[in-house]
Amino acid sequence: MQKRERGTRKGFTTGANAAAAARAAVLGLVTGAVPEAIEAELPNGERVRFEIHEASLDGTASHAVCIKDAGDDPDCTHGAHITVDARLLSDLVGEVRLKGGAGVGVITMRGLGLEVGGPAINPVPRRNIEANVRAVAAELLEQHGLEITISVPNGEEMAKKTLNDRLGIIGGISILGTTGIVHPYSTAAFRASVVQGIEVAANQGQSSVVLTTGGRTEKFVIASLPELEPACFVQMGDFLGPALDACKKEGIAHVVIGGMVGKLTKMAQGEVITHAKRQAVDTDLLADLARECGASEAVCAEIAAAEMARFAAEKMEELGLEGLFYAALARRTITTLRERYPDDFSIRVMVCDFDGQALADVKSLSREPQRHGEKQS
Repeated sequence: MQKRERGTRKGFTTGANAAAAARAAVLGLVTGAVPEAIEAELPNGERVRFEIHEASLDGTASHAVCIKDAGDDPDCTHGAHITVDARLLSDLVGEVRLKGGAGVGVITMRGLGLEVGGPAINPVPRRNIEANVRAVAAELLEQHGLEITISVPNGEEMAKKTLNDRLGIIGGISILGTTGIVHPYSTAAFRASVVQGIEVAANQGQSSVVLTTGGRTEKFVIASLPELEPACFVQMGDFLGPALDACKKEGIAHVVIGGMVGKLTKMAQGEVITHAKRQAVDTDLLADLARECGASEAVCAEIAAAEMARFAAEKMEELGLEGLFYAALARRTITTLRERYPDDFSIRVMVCDFDGQALADVKSLSREPQRHGEKQS
């Protein structure tokens, strides 16, 4: 498969494609022919033309497929065949009933705003799909009901590239999209998934959430904390602030942060979005920590003059002071976060290297935070 070049071309969500395929399939039941293309309304009110594939009609049932174009976004569902099978229901006049077929995930945990055991079709796409169906089937629905089954061939394999299983969505992908538009390399979707992961943990009754900056740190903390349920682990990426705000909102009692020296330095210096392009690493801060650990002024000056946090770590390792240094960095991270979240939750910082080996583990000594709904004695 040829690698797509990074660009700015927008695409359309799984929800938008499902709405278009549903509209086309139902229009086939109304007119006697499924169209080759359909103009569907997106959740944001925009009207967009979608090509229809594999169209068929058999009496009281019809079939239509939209092939998802994610634009220039590297989405694992790009090219997915979003499939709708519509059929008439004689005993449910006026109703539009949505079902999930093969390749659409099933909800197994509370916290997503969807019924446990039901299909992973999010609320906004649900409303949008039904609105598109009703727009072309008003007269039909005066005498019949409609069952709309959405399926995604190979959706179960696609889901393996997502965090769906962590959220309790099994067996396939989710039908998503709050606007209908996919923005290339958008951070909004990832940020929303971070918050959603914390909401799911809270709704599962978990009191601890483990926030990690990436795949390596996640593997490290999962191996280090086998007593915690999978729902507790949330890859926050660069979104420290939104993640901790969500923990505060959901009344999480214990927050564990797993990270490496670069991202932790950003946290220690007060950055709540830790992307490399947002703010340079404060090497003066690292020099101060090195000084606290007994490094010479000459070494501290080298660290302050460097551009990368990793340089400081390597210098301290050369001096045999790495244990003190990583623990000092973890403590400074906690101190900085305490200024923003003084009594909301306990904080534990676990530090690992690029090979996933443990370097430091520091816990805050603040009082046990009060859970939402609890009264102080």
